[in-house]
This record gives sequence, structure tokens and C-alpha cells, in this order.
Amino acid sequence: MHGYTARKEDHLTRLRRIEGQVRGISRMVEEDVYCIDVLTQLAAATRALQSVALGLLDDHLGHCVVAAAREGGQEQETKLREASEAIRRLVRS
Repeated sequence: MHGYTARKEDHLTRLRRIEGQVRGISRMVEEDVYCIDVLTQLAAATRALQSVALGLLDDHLGHCVVAAAREGGQEQETKLREASEAIRRLVRS
């Protein structure tokens, strides 16, 4: 079981909503909507994706990393490294 399983439907609902936002942004570009309006919607979609990413990271830390920490050894080191790398990617984006 993955860390996000308990909130899977919530994550999927948010991702579907974001998918709709992105389709709306495509339509805006097709219809030559004012640049700032498109950029505003892009920023909103980006924030929404970041929110989902943070939720998944929280689930991962609370489930997978905690379980690995209890187990110790190489699994603990691997999960901590993966979490650190994921955080690094999120901070850069």
C-alpha cells in the first residue's frame, strides 16, 4: 500500500480539476485571450499542482518514510534519500 492510498480519491479529484484548468488555458490561448489573463490561470494551475505534490509528499513522509524509519537499515536510508530528493525537486520548481 502506498502512503497516498487513504487520500487517493481526494488527490484524483484535485488532479481532474487541474486537468480541466489546463484545458481551459489551452482554449484561452486558442482564442487569443489577453496575455496576463492566461498567465494568471497558469499561475493558479501551477499552485494547484504544487498543492497536490505537497499532499503526496506529506502522505509519503507520514507513511512510507515512517515505516522505513521503524524498520531501520538500508530501507530507512533509501526512503530518506528519496524524500530529500523529492523535496529538492519541489523547491526548484
